[in-house]
Amino acid sequence: MKMKKRLVALCLTAGLLAGAPAVSFADVNIVPQNTSAAPSIPAGELQRLNWTPVAQSQTLTTDLAAVGQSLNVPGIAGKVAAYSVPANIGELTITLTSLANKQIGIYAPNVLVLDQNLTPAAYFPSSYFTYQEPGVVTEDRLEAIIKLTPALGQQKLYLLVFTTPQDLQKTTTMTNPAKAYAKGVGNAVPDIADPVARHTPDGKLKLKVSTNSASSVLVGPLFGSSGPGSVTVGNTAAPATAYTAPAPAPMAAPATAHAAPAPSRKSEPVLNDTEQYFNQAIKQAVKSGDVDKALKLLDEAERLGSTSARSTFISSVKGKG
Repeated sequence: MKMKKRLVALCLTAGLLAGAPAVSFADVNIVPQNTSAAPSIPAGELQRLNWTPVAQSQTLTTDLAAVGQSLNVPGIAGKVAAYSVPANIGELTITLTSLANKQIGIYAPNVLVLDQNLTPAAYFPSSYFTYQEPGVVTEDRLEAIIKLTPALGQQKLYLLVFTTPQDLQKTTTMTNPAKAYAKGVGNAVPDIADPVARHTPDGKLKLKVSTNSASSVLVGPLFGSSGPGSVTVGNTAAPATAYTAPAPAPMAAPATAHAAPAPSRKSEPVLNDTEQYFNQAIKQAVKSGDVDKALKLLDEAERLGSTSARSTFISSVKGKG
């Protein structure tokens, strides 16, 4: 049975819960992502990368030997792939596959997820990727499914795929083709040795982006206006010395991720019954640990003209609701 790991966690950037030390994260099912284990990458290095856009329902194949980029950063070895994915289409399911080359080896991917300000939000090391046996139309591969919830107001998320010096010292044991064939047709599996693939500094990746309704990692500030200004990514960006650029205003460039405007509100106030309905639903969603649902309710309530939904959400998350 194929195993695909899923991380059940949420990531909140600093700010919303600061000043509320008594809050129990378990009460709202929030577990900050640990990005400290990821290599530290200067913002200037991130901004000079060419970030390849991947649209919804698109599967993109990347041959790192031909088009992979380089990062001169400690902790990163070989070629890297840099992708941008839409953050304004709801929850995302990212399927990343590293295909094996039986004559050469296999690339062991790590994924650093960054929000629209190029701030690290989640880190998926190579150990998160599991070996998948070949099938009738599939190859030996390392694969993982990453589920993300972009915070409100974001337009893009960024995925940096790389391997490490430690990964290059390791290997992956693959299934002998004769064994795979025997399993596929229901024959007795022969007792023969399995090939061992060394880990390589480049390889072939497949990235697929789709939407889902049960996400796991919240990326970026809860409210788009509360975070630092957007930064420009790509070769035309000005260098920086930190992950986020506290610019007074977003810089314009084709690859810029701009913050979306706050939800438009109706000029007339929302009816009291409607306001109470949304506030109660937000409280219940947070209480049950479904922060994604609470955010959607908040968005809809403000679209209808609610003036209390946001404070209800914040107080609920802080445990005061």
